[in-house]
Amino acid sequence: MPSRRPSKREILESFSLGSWITIPHPSVAEVLGRTGFDWLTVDLEHSPITLETAAEMIRVTDLMGLRAFVRVGSHDANVIKRVMDAGAHGIIASTVNTPQQAAAIVSSVKYPPKGTRGVGLSRAQGYAEEFDIHYRWLNEESLVIVQIEHIDAVRNLEPILAVPGVDGFFIGPYDLSASLGVPGQFQHPKMLEAIAEVDRVRKKVQTLAGIHVVQTHPDEVRKRLDEGYRFIAYGLDFLFLANKAREGLKIIRESAKPQ
Repeated sequence: MPSRRPSKREILESFSLGSWITIPHPSVAEVLGRTGFDWLTVDLEHSPITLETAAEMIRVTDLMGLRAFVRVGSHDANVIKRVMDAGAHGIIASTVNTPQQAAAIVSSVKYPPKGTRGVGLSRAQGYAEEFDIHYRWLNEESLVIVQIEHIDAVRNLEPILAVPGVDGFFIGPYDLSASLGVPGQFQHPKMLEAIAEVDRVRKKVQTLAGIHVVQTHPDEVRKRLDEGYRFIAYGLDFLFLANKAREGLKIIRESAKPQ
C-alpha cells in the first residue's frame, strides 16, 4: 500500500541509505531488507535479473516496509511501465545525458496529465481495488532519479535537473570516469574536475543528490554525507558476500599459521 511508505518530502529532505541488488533471487532482497537499509534498488541494467524476478524482489522489498527502486538501462517506456505496475516506488534511469531524455523518462513513469504512461490494473493498483489511490500516489509521490554517468550529463546537469518531475540525480562513478578516459581512477584530475562541476550545480539547484559508494567502505559514505549527498547507495549484494568471506578467511588463515 503506497500510504505506508514515507512521503516524497521525507525522502527528499532527509538522509537515506540504500543498496544495490544484482543477484536474481528474492531472498537477497529479504536478507538486505532485514539489515536496516532505507531502500533497495533492483538492477535491470547490469545483472541477469528478469522482469519476473524483479517483480518478486519489488514485492519483498515493499512488504518489508522499504522503498523499492528499479535501475533501468534502456529508457524503454514499456519496461518502466511494467516495473511501476509491479509496485516500484521509483525509477533510477541510467545514462541520462540530456533534458530531453529526462523528460521522456518522467513521462514514462507518470500518468496523464503529468505523463503518458498507460493505465493497467496490477499489483501496484491493488489488483484493481486501489486504482484511484495509486493514480494519485504515483503522480505525486513516485520518484524519478536520473543517473549522471557521462561527461555530457555533467555539462547538461542544470537543464536536466530543471525538467519537471525529475526529483534528483545519482552519480555513477565508474561510468563517469570511463567517459573521461580514466576508468576507475576516481582521484584523477579529470574526474575531480567533473565532480566539482556536479557539486557546483548541486549547491545551486535544490535537488536530491545521490551517489553510489560501490566498495563497502563506511568511511567513504561518511565523507559523501559530509559533502552534502543525502541519497547514498552503499555496496552491492555480491560485494557484501565476497568481502565478508575474504575478511573472515584472512583472519582464519593468519591465525592458522605456525607460530
